[in-house]
Amino acid sequence: MALFPLFAAALAAAAPGPAPAANPNMVDTPVLSHPVARGEILSAGDFEPQPRARGFAIGALPVASAAGREAVRDLSAGAVVRSGDVVTPRLVRRGEPVTISLRGAGLVIGTTGRALGSGGMGDLVRVVAPATGRTLDTIVEGSGAVRIAAP
Repeated sequence: MALFPLFAAALAAAAPGPAPAANPNMVDTPVLSHPVARGEILSAGDFEPQPRARGFAIGALPVASAAGREAVRDLSAGAVVRSGDVVTPRLVRRGEPVTISLRGAGLVIGTTGRALGSGGMGDLVRVVAPATGRTLDTIVEGSGAVRIAAP
């Protein structure tokens, strides 16, 4: 019979009571569920909602906006992702070989070159053509592919 008061006390402690009052200064904010390396493409599965102070959540990108973008630096688990942390995926990277094309009047001329900068689809990137040594202004068209920008 001496166990009954202990058992009753344990049941009372485990019984569901009123939920704690929600803190109006806290909001569910999407944060990274694991570390993300620079250059890695983010996906919706990389995020989890966690309560954060309202001021800390300012500028946090919604998951839909961050998914499909590339991290510009190493990001730690639990980090709030902001617009400066991600960019459009880079299809051309500095120092890597690229295919340069010039199109016009049903004619396509192509050569190889080396990118002097990095860029995503539609970005302006300078490249050097080793055959001529000239630096060209080009527009990124795809992975490792650029076209000469019209003057």
